[in-house]
Amino acid sequence: MPDVLIGPLLRRVANDRLVLWLVASRPLTLSLSLWPVSSGSEQHHKLDVLQCRCLAVGRYAYIHLIDVSLDTPLPCDERIAYDVTIEGEEGSQRGIADWAPHLCHDGAALPGFVITSRLSSVLHGSCRRPHHPVGDGLARADAWLNERWQDPGARPSWLLMTGDQVYVDDVAGPMLSAIHALIARLGLFDETLEGAMLESSQALYDSPQGYYRRECLLPDIESSEALRERFFGGVRKPVFTSASAHNHLITFAEVMAMYLLVWSPVPWRLIAAMRPALSEEHEARYAEEAAAVDAFVETLPQVARLLANQPTLMIFDDHDVTDDWNLTAAWEQTAYEHPFSRRIIGNALLAYALCQGWGNDPDRLREPIDAIAVLLADGASDGWLSPQGQDAAIRQLMRFQGWEYEVASSPKLVVLDTRTRRWRSERRRHRPSGLMDWEALTELQQALLDERAVVIVSPAPMFGVKLIEGVQKLFALAGKPLLVDAENWMAHRGAASVMLNIFQHSRTPGNYVILSGDVHYSFVYDIRIRDRRQGPRLWQITSSGVKNTFPDTLLDWFDRLNRWLYAPRSPLNWFTQRRDMRIRPRTPDRAKAGERLWNGSGIGYVRFDAQGRPLEIMELGADGRDVRFPESRQD
Repeated sequence: MPDVLIGPLLRRVANDRLVLWLVASRPLTLSLSLWPVSSGSEQHHKLDVLQCRCLAVGRYAYIHLIDVSLDTPLPCDERIAYDVTIEGEEGSQRGIADWAPHLCHDGAALPGFVITSRLSSVLHGSCRRPHHPVGDGLARADAWLNERWQDPGARPSWLLMTGDQVYVDDVAGPMLSAIHALIARLGLFDETLEGAMLESSQALYDSPQGYYRRECLLPDIESSEALRERFFGGVRKPVFTSASAHNHLITFAEVMAMYLLVWSPVPWRLIAAMRPALSEEHEARYAEEAAAVDAFVETLPQVARLLANQPTLMIFDDHDVTDDWNLTAAWEQTAYEHPFSRRIIGNALLAYALCQGWGNDPDRLREPIDAIAVLLADGASDGWLSPQGQDAAIRQLMRFQGWEYEVASSPKLVVLDTRTRRWRSERRRHRPSGLMDWEALTELQQALLDERAVVIVSPAPMFGVKLIEGVQKLFALAGKPLLVDAENWMAHRGAASVMLNIFQHSRTPGNYVILSGDVHYSFVYDIRIRDRRQGPRLWQITSSGVKNTFPDTLLDWFDRLNRWLYAPRSPLNWFTQRRDMRIRPRTPDRAKAGERLWNGSGIGYVRFDAQGRPLEIMELGADGRDVRFPESRQD
C-alpha cells in the first residue's frame, strides 16, 4: 500500500499562507519545505496537528489538510519549489521525488508554484465526465503548463474549476466497478441506509440491481410513485432526475472513492475491478464505456501533475451532488422529505466539503469540518458510520451558508454559490428558483462596492444563449422545468432584476469579467449598458466542458437560430430582461461562417490587463487545437 494515494493538490496560496490537500493510506508525519528561486534558501516547516489535520474516511484512507501560516512571507512573481516529506521510522525521510516523481515537470527536481502579485491570468472550466469519449481538458492544461513552468510570468494565478468536478449522478459501469473495488481495498466506511429497500451499504454493493438499475432502489415503491407524481405528473422517472441515474452513487464511501479515482492514477494501481454479471444489453454498454474510462485513466498522471503545480479553487454545480439539485422549491420539498434521498444528497455534500470546499477556505468551513470530524472519528472505531451522527452532520451542512468565497487579489475574485441559497418561488413551487436569493445578492453587491474591477465565478452563465433560455422558459411555463434543466439567471424575474441592477450601481466596478461553465459549449460576449458612455464594461466568458460536449447538430441549429432571432440589433431583444444591455458575441477564430458557440472539450484561458480587462481569451482544446476569441467589431 503506497503512503500517498492522491495529491498533494495545491489549493489556496498566498505569500503568507499555503493550503495543500492529500489523501494517504495511513496518518502521516509530514514536513513542508519551500525554496524561492531568488533566495535559494529553504523554509522548512515540520507540521504539527494544528498545521496538518488528518481525518480518516476508511481503514486505509486518511485525508490530510496542510494549512501553514508563514512568518516569513514568500516572494511574488517567481517560482517557488516545494517538497512534502514523509517522516518514517528511525528518522527516514522520503520526498515527492521518491514517492510521486510523476508530479514533477520535465526537467524539474520538485513541483512548484507562483504567487502572482495581481490576478494576471487564469485557467477555468467545468463539466469533467470521465466516460465521455473526448480528451481531458485537465491533461491539456498540464501539457500547456509543462511548456511554461520555468517562466513565472506565463503561469496562471489560479486554475478555477467552476462546477461538476465529479458526476455523482452519471457514472459508467466500469467506473462503478472500480469504485467498489477501491472501497474494499481501502476499507472505506460502511453505513446503514434508512428508508431504503436495502439496509446497508454492503447490501447495495452486492445487489443485482446495483449496476444500471439503481433507479429501482430509489426510494421504496410506494414513496417513489408519489414522488414521481409530484415531479412529473405520473411519468415514470425517479426522484433523482438525471437521465443517466442508472448508476447514481448512493453511499459516502462511493462518492469518496470517485474523488480518489478522478484525480490520481495511484488508486487505479491498487485494484483489479471485477466485471459484474450483466444482461446482454448492459454488457455492450459496459464494453463501450470501458474504452472511454481506460483512455481517461491513461492521462491521470498529467492531471495529478497539474493539480500539484497549479493553485486550484473549486465550486460545486449540480452534478457534484445530483442533477437538478435545488432547481425548484417543489424539487427541494420532495427530495429532502424522504430520509433515503436526503441521505444520498447529504453524502455527496459531505464528500464535497472534505474534497473541494475545505481547501477553498479552511477558516470558513471550520465548524462544518469539525462536525464531520466527529462523525468520522466514530466510524474509525468499527468501520461503520453512526446513522445518527451522519444525519446530524448532513443537517448541519444543509443549513450551512458559506460555500461562496473571495480572494483579495487585484482585481478581486468572487466565487458564487448558486446552488444552496436560492430564491424560491413559494407560490408556484414548480417554477425555477432564482440562482441566488435577495440576501445573497445583497451580500454580493456589498463585496463589489468601490472595487475598480472584479472577476466573478458564476457556475451558470449570467448572460446565456437567449434562444436556449427561451426554450427553457417555455418548458418552465408548462410546469416541466426539470425536463430541460431550466436553470439560468433569467429564469427567475426577481433574481435577474437584482443581478442586472447590481451591474448598473454607480459604486460597483467599472470592469466585470464573469467566468462560467455548465452548458457544455463555450462562448464569449462583450456587454455594455445601452445609452451610457461611462457605464461598466462586462465580459461573459464561458468554458465548458473540460471533458464533455453538446450534441453537434442540435448546437448548430441553436447557434444559427439564435443569430437570426437575437442579433444585436434585433427588436426581439427588447422583449427580454436584458433589454438595457447591448450584447455582442465574439466569433471563435476556428469557427465556421457565423458560428458563435464553440463545441469542444478543453480548458479556458484568460489573460487580464492591469485594469482587470481581458487581453486574451482562449480555449485550449483537449485535442491540441487552441481556439481564440478575438475582440468583436465595434460600431
